[in-house]
Amino acid sequence: MKDSIMDPGTPDCRSAARYLWWLITSQRRRVAAGALLGSAWMACLALPPYLLSRAIDDGLEQGQWSVLVGWVAALLGVGVLNAWLAIMRHRTMTKVRMDAAFRSAQVVVRQATRLGGALPRRLTAGEVVTIGFGDVAVIASTLTITGPGVGAVLAYVVVAALLLTVSPLLAVVVLLGVPLLALLVGPLLGRLQGVEATYREHQGGLAARFTDIVGGLRVLNGIGGKEVYAERYRRGSRTLQAQGYRVGAVTSWIQALGIGLPTLFLGAVTWLAARMAAQGVITVGELVAVYGYAAVLVVPVSALIEGGYDLSRGLVAARRVVRFLAMEPCSPTGDAVSDEPGHPAALRDPASGVEVTPGRLTAVVSARPAESATVVDRLGRFAESAVTWGEIQLAEIDLTQVRRRIVVADNEADLFAGPLREVISAPWDRDEETIGRGLRAAMAQDIVRALPDGLDSPVDAQGRNLSGGQRQRIRLARALLADPEILLAVEPTSAVDAHTEAAIATRLYAARADRTTVVTSTSPLLLDQADTVYFLVDGSVADSGSHRELLARQPGYRRLVSRGAPDEDGPHDEDGEGPDRSDEGIAPTDREGVR
Repeated sequence: MKDSIMDPGTPDCRSAARYLWWLITSQRRRVAAGALLGSAWMACLALPPYLLSRAIDDGLEQGQWSVLVGWVAALLGVGVLNAWLAIMRHRTMTKVRMDAAFRSAQVVVRQATRLGGALPRRLTAGEVVTIGFGDVAVIASTLTITGPGVGAVLAYVVVAALLLTVSPLLAVVVLLGVPLLALLVGPLLGRLQGVEATYREHQGGLAARFTDIVGGLRVLNGIGGKEVYAERYRRGSRTLQAQGYRVGAVTSWIQALGIGLPTLFLGAVTWLAARMAAQGVITVGELVAVYGYAAVLVVPVSALIEGGYDLSRGLVAARRVVRFLAMEPCSPTGDAVSDEPGHPAALRDPASGVEVTPGRLTAVVSARPAESATVVDRLGRFAESAVTWGEIQLAEIDLTQVRRRIVVADNEADLFAGPLREVISAPWDRDEETIGRGLRAAMAQDIVRALPDGLDSPVDAQGRNLSGGQRQRIRLARALLADPEILLAVEPTSAVDAHTEAAIATRLYAARADRTTVVTSTSPLLLDQADTVYFLVDGSVADSGSHRELLARQPGYRRLVSRGAPDEDGPHDEDGEGPDRSDEGIAPTDREGVR
């Protein structure tokens, strides 16, 4: 298990069965030990009936007390041995399960990290959690069959051989009866795979919906949509409940048959053996042995049925994991054929006409924020495009080189739990002075002062213990401390008041002096600091220039951005003032001041 903590290895994702086989071969020695212990344990279960029959026939019935004591001592020794084997088997199979669980969790986390920004576009957080916890746990339980499952087959053969020494007829009944039990349960196992797969898919979807509701609860309250989403969740929950009942119905039949059929089989074999004993064909000791053998068979038969049940569920879970592991980032690294430019170079997006000049602050403005964000996705290589970096196609450059020099600071980027110092500076390990400069540029010093332990204060996952404006400033401080050659920031000041926004605009320009920076925004305070502003209409550049130049010659641009200042061509209220932009389009709970 220690080895898997360091490196889980490369999973076989060609099919669910191959993935399970990879988990087995990754710890083949431990699995072999578990199978050996499980086989020895189940085989030894057949010894007590044999020893008991010898004690009855050779000792008790013959009145040979010394012989009786000898067989009883042997019976006690086998009991102690079997107890030790059971303990060691259980310990070994627990390690097998834990190794499979940790190994699967590691490859899932590694894949999530590899997908990076593409992950939210492929799966919701709820589905990832369902895969990382629920499916991984089911897969781990499935590997238990490598112990009792192998032992069950061996025990079946051993019992059949022992019965053959008592009566060929009884041996034939056992040899034919056990496969018949498996055939009776087989169709139910196939049906279980179907209903279990449907259930797991809906479970992941419902978990995703719950995560969305919790994450946007404040916004939903603000717009009055909480009850609508709650009703959708209730409907989804009822549907999942109905599917759970279907899974439970099939499972109950499998478990009932797993217990009931072996019991009926035990009764049939015992009845046949009793008739043979009454007719004098077998002895009383052999009758006791046959009963013991049949009772012992209940264990391996139940293990085989339970193993089939676990395998059926494990294949369903493994398919979901394999599908997740087979996902590729939007821009795979394996097709890289060119190296990055050796010096700062311009980024050009032919689809929109935006050109980012090295060492300058560039702003992208659109009446539809999604259009500006799409341009950033292309420039940051989070979407397929014909963007060039210098004279090189961005898609042809190794993705590791791109991520090292180009950073996209999304307004909804994740905030991980941990001390504030690590949240904003890990993994760069910045010193106090550098962290202070980054916080000052993002107007976030007051956040540190307000927290009880300053930079060592804990931050909840997604910054749930911070306000919307505080989270945005922390994200901006983190992006500035990363100090990339090219920073692409999406709406970095949308959740702060005008005073804070003006200070951030000035400090951002100073902090990124001689570095390449792109921002998307419609804030005149931020746009006035930009060296070049691109005004997009329907996703393409309609005009470019300085903020003041565009104000002078583009009425559409002027109407879009001049909301907080008088506009001689724009609408005015009765007092001659332009409309206030500070809260336009933003819920009161999201528009935060300096705190």
